[in-house]
Amino acid sequence: MTRIILVGYMGVGKTTIGRALAKSLNLKFYDLDWYIESRQHKTVKQLFDEKGEEGFREIERNMLHEVAEFEDVVVSCGGGTPCFFDNMDYMNRQGETLYLKATPEVLYQHLKMGRNVRPLLLNKTQEELMTFITEQLSQREPFYSKARHTIDVSLLNNYDAIDRSVEQVRNIVIQQ
Repeated sequence: MTRIILVGYMGVGKTTIGRALAKSLNLKFYDLDWYIESRQHKTVKQLFDEKGEEGFREIERNMLHEVAEFEDVVVSCGGGTPCFFDNMDYMNRQGETLYLKATPEVLYQHLKMGRNVRPLLLNKTQEELMTFITEQLSQREPFYSKARHTIDVSLLNNYDAIDRSVEQVRNIVIQQ
């Protein structure tokens, strides 16, 4: 039974690496946000709008507990998932956790185009976005760093870099 759980800030590449890793290991892939949307029949944005962040985080925790019980999976968590309740400790008990780490500057480049579709980034100017990413990443780092492994994915800017990151993650997981 294999469970690999990816954590890290939004836009870092958890879904991209997770999907490729699952394929290379012949495992099922679950993006927690997509799983929430399919189970709740609403988008993450709709859930945020209707229930607020606190209500969304409750749903997220419940869905995490479902997905993290599946066998032979790679799970990509939302950027805030590890930071609420006992989620990070729970994930560490359930499987191999990997923190995909990138600098605020890299995250800014990944997120600036899609800031109007992510609930926490809506309507921020470019300056506000950079400040928000830097401050929030600083707050979240203590949670992310509880993961069993950390991989720097700052140079995840082409398919070769993605393949190298997947291979690096794969090597870590296989050694366990």
